[in-house]
Amino acid sequence: MAGPDLEFWQQRFEQGSTPWDRGAANPQLQVWLREGSLSPCRILVPGCGNGHEVLALAAAGFDVTALDYAPAAVEGVRRRLGQAGLKATLIQADVRSWSPQTRFDAIYEQTCLCALHPDDWSIYAARLRDWLAPHGRLYALFMQAPKPGAAEGLIQGPPYHCDIHGMRALFPASQWRWPAPPYPRVDHPSGTHEIGVVLQAEPRREPGSADIVELSRRLP
Repeated sequence: MAGPDLEFWQQRFEQGSTPWDRGAANPQLQVWLREGSLSPCRILVPGCGNGHEVLALAAAGFDVTALDYAPAAVEGVRRRLGQAGLKATLIQADVRSWSPQTRFDAIYEQTCLCALHPDDWSIYAARLRDWLAPHGRLYALFMQAPKPGAAEGLIQGPPYHCDIHGMRALFPASQWRWPAPPYPRVDHPSGTHEIGVVLQAEPRREPGSADIVELSRRLP
């Protein structure tokens, strides 16, 4: 596989080497909660890391399911939930292949996409849409972390730079409803920043009789 493997992420959490971690929930999550843009529902947090957002959502009354690739991350979040007297469903899984039994009303995407090698982005984007219920929402924080080698075409990370134009291609308007910019900028102590965007999944259009008639007209 391209990019970091399971051993890489497991070592980071075992050693506490998580420089992307703010030590608290993302400020934009707090804004969405305070404004009511995100209200209690069945929500998924892929790539949950140390779980600050998992705890914040559980404390706010959400039915939270959280995933992480690294067993050490999952165990850490389980321990923090227990200490706080909170509940969430925790699963150790690879987001590129995991499938839930039922869909979610919302997904909170913060550090999972930028942790995946860009070769895997299209797979992950398709999973995100599959995981959402009709008209479900993706609360995304796209990492802005361009590297010096980008001008020569080098792919450097993690974190991988989630250019907003690339995100428009990855989450096309034919499948996702984009709000009008400008989007909130969330600064990070590392010197990078994120762009916060709420995308709504467009309903899947099943082929109907009109499509079949049109197709038959085009066939020789």
